[in-house]
Amino acid sequence: MKVVFLSGSNIGTKTLKAVEYVAEEFKTQHETVETEILDLANLSMQFCDGRNYTDYEGDTKHIIDTIIDADAVIIGTPVFQASIPAALKNVFDLLPQQALSNKVVGILVTAGSSKHYLVAEQQLKPILSFMKAHVVNAYVFIEEKDFYQYEIINENVKIRIKRLVQETHALSQAMQQVQSITEKLL
Repeated sequence: MKVVFLSGSNIGTKTLKAVEYVAEEFKTQHETVETEILDLANLSMQFCDGRNYTDYEGDTKHIIDTIIDADAVIIGTPVFQASIPAALKNVFDLLPQQALSNKVVGILVTAGSSKHYLVAEQQLKPILSFMKAHVVNAYVFIEEKDFYQYEIINENVKIRIKRLVQETHALSQAMQQVQSITEKLL
């Protein structure tokens, strides 16, 4: 199983730190799982311009191919102006519509305050649903106060991250079994 961790912003560090924490938790719970972190702040991504996704090159092609090849994706996103960042939306625009079909996607949100907890529900989940992803129901929402010196200090958040990892892994295994059975029936 391959899990990709996407830090969905080209600025800031808290989301990346949270994504790295989730990736480490995934490795701790499931040693055999292949993992890769895509940090949009360290990748040179082109804007989607309508061409076929196979025509992009460099980091943009790497982002697309890595997500398409994954069995599961954990998306980390900050909230900017009560919305997901443009860089993350650009990733969705670059991907073919079926790129997340039958993939399990977990969500991790960092925000300055609790006022933005519905961004995942009202903006991110509809996009993922449209792209046919199987979204892990319970996402992790982390506020500014849950960090100290860019490290997660809230034990409740850490428990929710463990549960996100467990549910992502379990749902991904279940989806692999469903796909195997479906292929046998066809």
